[in-house]
Parts: sequence; C-alpha cells; structure tokens
Amino acid sequence: MDRLSDKQAISSNKDAWNESAKHHKGTANWQALLDSVGNAGFSRLDPTLTALLLAVGVKDKDVVQLGCNNGRESLSLFGLGARTVTGVDQSEAFLQQARELAERSPHSPEFIEADIHQLPEQLHNRFDLALITIGVLNWMPDIGLFMTHVASTLKPGGTLVIYETHPYLEMFDPQAANPMMPASSYFQREPFVQQESIVYEGLSERAVAASYWFVHTMGDIVGGALGAGLQISHLKEYPHSNREDLYDQYEHQPAQLPLCYTLTAIKCST
Repeated sequence: MDRLSDKQAISSNKDAWNESAKHHKGTANWQALLDSVGNAGFSRLDPTLTALLLAVGVKDKDVVQLGCNNGRESLSLFGLGARTVTGVDQSEAFLQQARELAERSPHSPEFIEADIHQLPEQLHNRFDLALITIGVLNWMPDIGLFMTHVASTLKPGGTLVIYETHPYLEMFDPQAANPMMPASSYFQREPFVQQESIVYEGLSERAVAASYWFVHTMGDIVGGALGAGLQISHLKEYPHSNREDLYDQYEHQPAQLPLCYTLTAIKCST
C-alpha cells in the first residue's frame, strides 16, 4: 500500500469533520450553546485556559483561533475583552454552526474556511494572539510546517497560546481491558485511523471518510514552535483531563499522568 500523503490525510480529515457536524446538533450541549451565547458573560473556556489568557492579556487585542470548530471558544474570547476575533477552520459544516451561534451573540466575529496550510494573505502578520485548543495539533501531519503557518498569522511580538492534551496520554486506550497499560508507543509515527464518525458528543456511526490522528511528542511540538521563529515563554503540565469524559479515569491516580498542558510562545521581532 502506498504511503498516505499529507495532502490526502488533510483532505480526508476535512471530509470526516464535515460528515461529523450533524452529530453535534440536536444534543443538549448544542441547545445550551444556543440558549446561552447571547449572554454578556458567555464563556466555554475552562478555568485553566481563562487564567492563562488573562495573564497573557486579551483585552483590546486582535485574536485568531486556528481550528475553531463551531466557534464557541472564539465567541468566548469577547468576554475577556478581545477587540476582534477571527475563527479559522477547514470544515464548512462546523463554520455554519459557528455563524448560527454568532447570530445569537452580541458580537461580530469573522469566520473563515481555510486549510491552515493555505491561509489567505489577509491573515498574515495580523494578530496579537493566536489560540489553539484541544484536538487541533493531532490532525496535523507535519507539526513543524503547521507551526510555520501559525506563526505567519502573528504580528512581530505576537503570542501563540496552546491548551492541548498531553502527548503522553496518546499512549493509553481508555476503552482497553486495562486502560492503565500503555497501548501504543509515545514515538509512534503512523497515524491512528478511524472509520467511525468523529464525535465528542452525540451518536457515532461508520463514516464515509476515514480520519487520521497524528501523534506528536512534546519535543516535536516545542521544536516545531522554535523552528517557526517562536520563542517559548511558558510551558506547564497538568494532571487534569481536557478531553472526552472517557479520559476522566486517568485523573487522581496514585501515580499521576500528565494529561494536558499549556504553552505560550512569542513571535520574534526579527
């Protein structure tokens, strides 16, 4: 079998995400978003990310979220004082949900459909802050190339903020007979392939398009940021999970695993 190209993986992931969008509507969480997004204090940012963004400073800043999904986090940034917010995602189906939420919001974000590797020029050197949250990095085949494109959105001196699952957690399968036993290598190079719909709520079914989940070590992520001309200013690991409920079982263990992390990096001026 021929090796899957990065372009093929990105295209198939896009199709898989578009297919999955329907599974996230009609749920209690979607209805709760519709009901609450118009409130002045609307936020879907957890305390860890909220505290970090306040420390970095969002007030009166131009912010881009790369991999914004249905826009709930992008819309939350206005509550922290963001001047403008732009959400970028390659799934037109999820962006339609984002626009539906924005219509009920008092704010006016911009949502753009684009592959991160082919960002329109109007996004280059435009933002004070770029945000990446849970479940973005592992859809990217080449983390170094991805970081280069992320850096292109920032003004000189701008800050990248990442809040992601810890790559160490990718070794474990929460549905295995022994979920505490490592099930795969930390250094795995081939992506995990999923034939079912991508869901974090709602019902799953067999998908038309396969999705590809790539494993990146912490060294890959930090090295990719440094290679893109970003200077690491903060890196902190946490014992709490920011993934699906299945992963809650890894919290509060006698020998605690690192389950997520935050990272900030500043785009060099020269």
